[in-house]
Order: sequence, then C-alpha cells, then structure tokens
Amino acid sequence: MKQTNVRQFFAQFPNDEACLAHLFNVRFGQGYVCPKCEREAKWYPLTNEKAYSCQWCGHHIHPMVGSIFEKSRTPLQLWFYAIFLFTTSRHGVSAKELQRQLGVTYKTAWRMAALIREHMAAIDGDEPLGSDGEVVEIDEAYVGGEKKNSYGQRDKTIVLGMVERGGDALVKVVPNMKGETVSKVVAKNVAPGAEIHADMHVSYDQLRKQGFDLKRINKKALGAYVGPNGETVNAIENFWRHLKCSIEGTHISVSPKYLERYAKEFEYRFNRRMRPETMLSELLSRFPELDA
Repeated sequence: MKQTNVRQFFAQFPNDEACLAHLFNVRFGQGYVCPKCEREAKWYPLTNEKAYSCQWCGHHIHPMVGSIFEKSRTPLQLWFYAIFLFTTSRHGVSAKELQRQLGVTYKTAWRMAALIREHMAAIDGDEPLGSDGEVVEIDEAYVGGEKKNSYGQRDKTIVLGMVERGGDALVKVVPNMKGETVSKVVAKNVAPGAEIHADMHVSYDQLRKQGFDLKRINKKALGAYVGPNGETVNAIENFWRHLKCSIEGTHISVSPKYLERYAKEFEYRFNRRMRPETMLSELLSRFPELDA
C-alpha cells in the first residue's frame, strides 16, 4: 500500500465536517452508549458547534475534547493537513513551512507543530527494547551548540540513542554522559536480557554492572564500523545522520529545551520506516493522550 497523496487526502477530508465526522467515528461511533441516559444512541452532528447530540436526551459529546485539537480556533481540516505534511516529509516540517502552507500565523504554526510532535511521541510510546536477547545498539549524539574552534564545539545537547537490530529506536536527551546517568537511562529503556553493542566511550562500562551482555567496538583501532564478531552501531549512526540533516537543513537550529520533541518525531518516523502508509491513519485515529 502506498502513502496517501494530496489528492486522496482532500477527497477523504474535503471540509471540517468530514474531519469532525472522522474523529467522532474513531472515538465513539453510532451506537455509542450515551453517558447521560445510558442508552445506545444514534448521534446527530450539530450545525452551531463541533459536537454530536444523543437522539434520546440531547446530550452532547465533543470529539475534539481531550485531543490535540481541543480549544483550537484553527480549522480542523488545516490540522489534518498539517499532520498529513508530517507523514509525507522525510526530513520534518518547520513551523515556517506550516505557516506558508496553511496560511496561519507563525505562532499558530509553531504551536501546531509542537503538539503534533507530542502526539507522535505519545503514540510511539517507550516500550523497552531488546527483549528475548535481541541486539540493541547504543550511541550518543551531540546536537547544536556553537563552534569553539576547528577541533571542537561547545554548548551541545546530548541525545542518547538506542536501536534494536532490525527493530525500533528510542531516544532520550540526557544532561551528561556520566556512567551513572547512562546506565539509569539504559536500564529503564532496554530489556534486561538484551545484548548491547556500543563504542568505547567509558560511560558504557557501567552497563555490565547492570547485568547487560555488553559488546564493544573500537572504531579507531579497527578503522571500520564492524567488529570481528559482528559488533556494530551502524543502525543508530544512520538514525543520527537523518536527525542531524533534518535539524541543519529543515529547522536550521533547535533549542535544547525542545530538542527531545524533534528527536521523538524522528523516532516515530524511523519506527514506521517499513510501513509509512500507516502513519496518517494512525495519527488521526489514536489519541493516547486522552488516557494520560
């Protein structure tokens, strides 16, 4: 199945009413038991507000309440189209691009983009990687900051990345690369029986104390990225390449305060790299933040 194209998108969601009907159907649906009269009901859309009314008692339900669309004055179709843009872009969508595409203010576009990224992160979740002894590659990336000189940079934000071989990624912004910090993050996000592949950074030494089967790759000594027994961090290195290209090319720079949102967006997209056609439907049909 191919991803939805723009013509198909507007055929499915031609106006706000169609978008609201979609939200109603995926969250409630006809026959939904009215919370007031407690009867299975047929629900009718109202013309003067974004709500549906019970056929028996007239009780209203609001499909947008609790979702990222709640309390927004932006047309629902523009919200759906913004999400469509996020699912069809390989390198992310900047707030400036949303402003141009949607015809909204920059402030509105920035808020929409932030909420969409949070929605992606909520759907993706943080299930531990590496169950059943699978290989998990771990590496750190230093993002942003100013150039100090030709040999190094300062003020960078540290992102710790974990990728299950052939599976999902999980990223976390960390305050430092101390062994204690790294081991706590890994212990929380990687299953105990996993085999971990990492480079020679001293902070990863403590992972053995956590009981992990740790395999190291000395890239400098080997002059390669694959160890003698297949140890590698190529998958997570590939993830970093795409993330950094996006930040430098699409977003130019990202504040450390919001960096994890952007990293989580790419985590979501990476984890669906084999099924990108499911992203739009998933983002428009699942609302885990309602259960938070």
